[in-house]
Formats: sequence, C-alpha cells, structure tokens
Amino acid sequence: MGTILLIIQIVLFIYVTGTILMLLLFSFASLFTYSPPKAKDQVQRKFVVLIPAYQEDDVIMEVVTDALKQQYPTEKFDVVVIADKFRPETIQLLKMTKAIVLAKDFEISTKSRALKYAFEQLTGDYDVACILDADNLMAPDFLQQLNVSFSNGFIAVQGHRTAKNTNTNFAILDAISEEINNHIFRYGQRVLGFSSTLIGSAMAFDFSFFKEMIAEVEVVGGFDKEIEMRIFSKKLTIEYLPDALVYDEKVQNAQVFGKQRRRWLSAQFHFFGKNLLPSFKMMVRENNYEYFFKSLQYMQLPRILLLGLLFFLTFTSWIFNFYPWNLFWS
Repeated sequence: MGTILLIIQIVLFIYVTGTILMLLLFSFASLFTYSPPKAKDQVQRKFVVLIPAYQEDDVIMEVVTDALKQQYPTEKFDVVVIADKFRPETIQLLKMTKAIVLAKDFEISTKSRALKYAFEQLTGDYDVACILDADNLMAPDFLQQLNVSFSNGFIAVQGHRTAKNTNTNFAILDAISEEINNHIFRYGQRVLGFSSTLIGSAMAFDFSFFKEMIAEVEVVGGFDKEIEMRIFSKKLTIEYLPDALVYDEKVQNAQVFGKQRRRWLSAQFHFFGKNLLPSFKMMVRENNYEYFFKSLQYMQLPRILLLGLLFFLTFTSWIFNFYPWNLFWS
C-alpha cells in the first residue's frame, strides 16, 4: 500500500511541477513585447463574418447592427447569421438588415453543424471567414487588423477577446480568467514563437482552408480544440492580435460559470486522449513538436484545481512523511 501511495505522489508531483513550470515560462514571456508583422501588401480581402446563434433572439439584433458598422469597405465583407430555432419575428427583423440570414432548426444544435451548414449555403467569393459568438461585439477596426495578418500568410488568427460586462462577481472572475489566459496561452506563446491557442470566437481563417476542414468536423463540444489540433497536425501557425478587440458577454452567476467550466474541462481531456498518440507519432516521424506539446497542454487542470491539488500533495506528504523532492538528493 505504501509503495502505491509513493508512486501516486511521485506522478502527481511530476505533473504539478511540469504544469507550474510551463505556466511560469509563458507568464514570464508575456512580460516581453510581441509585435505582429506589418502588412506585406495593401490588398483588402473579402471577409464573411459568421455568427452561429442558438435561440439568441434577445441579443442578436445588437450584435448584427454593430457588426455592420466595421471600418472596412462595405463591399468587402458580409455578415451571416446562422439562426437556429429563432422566433419568426426575429428572423423578419434580421432580414430587414443588410445581414445574410440562414434560418435552420437543427435536430442537434452545435456550432460545428451551424458553420458546416453555412459553408454549404454560401456562394460569395470570400477570402477570410471570421467567427463570432452571438453576443460578441467587434471593435470598429477588427476586420482591418485581421486583414493585415492574412497579408502575412497566416491561415488562422485569434483576436483579443475581452470582457463586455463586469456587472457581477462571477462576470469579473470570468473576465480576469480570460485575460490571464490571453497573456499566457496567446501573447506569451507568440513571444516564444509558439502558436496562439484558439478561444472559440473572435477568430478568423483562410476561407478555402476552413471550408475544407469544417466539412470533416463533427463534434458536440470543444469545436475550437478540434480545429486547433487539425491546424497543428499540419504544422501551421495560429497568429494572435492583442490589439484586435472583440467584446464578449461574461457569465453572471455561479451555476452558468460552473457548467461552462465543466464543459470546457470535459472537452479538454477528450482531445488530450484523442491526440496524444497521433501527435507523439508525428513528433517522432515528422519533427512536429508543437502538435505534441499542445496535446500535453490539454492535460493541465484549471488553475484553481491545480492549487487544490498542490494543497492535497502538501497534506498527504505531511501525513505519510514523504516529500518527493527528497528523491533528487537521496
């Protein structure tokens, strides 16, 4: 029994140490300046702004009205709403705007299915697909900043999603958590030459590339992680634009906050198991180190749980009189 506990403690000690060192590395890197490359050309690419929305009747009009006000040539972008289970009167109001409305009642509603349906219906000659959530508001220059990144050859770009509201304690907590993630897993990683991670919205992709990829994607949760892993498996880079802002509605109560975090954690461990072995093989055969590294990142617990695990290890070490770091000096 003692041997089993010893092994468990050693494994947990290695896990916690590795996770903390990784967080420390990217946190330190985020203190340095990252400047995305300047535009290599003056071409104004044509964008399609996709807003997959499920029963978002109360907020969708504000989002669409705001999206149509971009400081970008009106003939160079379209706003498309994939309206899943909307009220008929909302559909009619949307059709009175300049947005393209794709009304569809999906049997099983997911973001990937909504986007797949949109790409099947779109006929425009687009260069870039931008994806928003139904409560996102873009800064006026958001598309212009994305255009610069695509002029530099990136096929995937993550914008800076930040809080739209801080009206409750949980909204503040959610906002703080997102900004920490922005600094560590997006800004800090780009400083060191790694790809940014995706968030699920405020992101854009080369249109042809994404259209081909989304046709193969069928996930219920963790849509952004599936896309992320497919990009890394192709040895491609995800850019991050810290000044390209999108304002996101933050959760406002404990129930929604907890449900959201459980869903994210479930998706995270699912994609860790799904990608660990394939990414290891690609690392060995094709020197694709980032794909494997990103797969390992999905092992990490949320920071609050990591802190709890650290206290648990300290407590059990005291109870069983075993301190793993002694192994390095024995």
